[in-house]
Amino acid sequence: MPELPEVETVRRGLEKKLNNFIIKKVEVCRDSTVAFPINKEEFIKGLLNSLIYKWDRRGKYLIAQLKEVQNENAQFLVENSKNNGFLVVHLRMTGYFKFIENSSHPCKHTRIRFFDKNNNELRYIDVRSFGQMWWINKDLSLNKIIKGLGSLGPEPFSKDFDANYLKKVISKRTKSIKAILLDQTIVAGIGNIYADESLYSAGISPFREARTIKKNELIKLRESIVTVLKKSIGSGGTTFSDFRDLEGENGNFGLLTNVYRRTGKECRKCGNLIERQKITGRSTHWCPKCQK
Repeated sequence: MPELPEVETVRRGLEKKLNNFIIKKVEVCRDSTVAFPINKEEFIKGLLNSLIYKWDRRGKYLIAQLKEVQNENAQFLVENSKNNGFLVVHLRMTGYFKFIENSSHPCKHTRIRFFDKNNNELRYIDVRSFGQMWWINKDLSLNKIIKGLGSLGPEPFSKDFDANYLKKVISKRTKSIKAILLDQTIVAGIGNIYADESLYSAGISPFREARTIKKNELIKLRESIVTVLKKSIGSGGTTFSDFRDLEGENGNFGLLTNVYRRTGKECRKCGNLIERQKITGRSTHWCPKCQK
């Protein structure tokens, strides 16, 4: 599943590519991809004549701010244009976007297509079809409509995510620290890859009970999380199966991982063999010598 760095890579690509993209036509190829409104015709109608003004990210959610365009031939100040709500996207396991100039016939895994007046297409492709989209009217609350969005913990790059916060939320937790990092209500955007890599970088065993981790270790863990995520964003995210950026390119961070999917290979620090075991149903990779 795309995690924070992959979603951030997509956000940056969308923001760079979709300058002045006004939605003139929407084609829903798979109804179940539309999570809200329930009626897909209402989803389509709500998006028409919307300028995709700005892309944000919250955890693993992409959030596009929409502006209403009544007369695209007239000169208008975008900042003063009416808000037309939000287009929210969760890529889930295999979803990705592709920007196509002069639209062509879609592949069988195409789920939703957005077109501008020049027939440029923003195409959403999703092999396993778990991804979802929401059009949220400006009068509605994103957090109330999308429960997962409303329950997210702080962003890893925010000032709210520090050692004091971590100490507070894990002080009585008997769960493993790996399970804690995967909990989106505690910290937003971290998944399996970056939990493993951050714990390795911090020298902390993924099996440790969260409450046993000391303040100085939490300071190091927070620093490791931020460093690993920034490094991955700089590499365009990680591709092990389906992730692609807007240009169809793979992320390169997979070439730089220290433990994730390196089972049986030598640790880059100590030469010990990397091991793998499941924690709460997720494959966990670690070095038994470097992580305590």
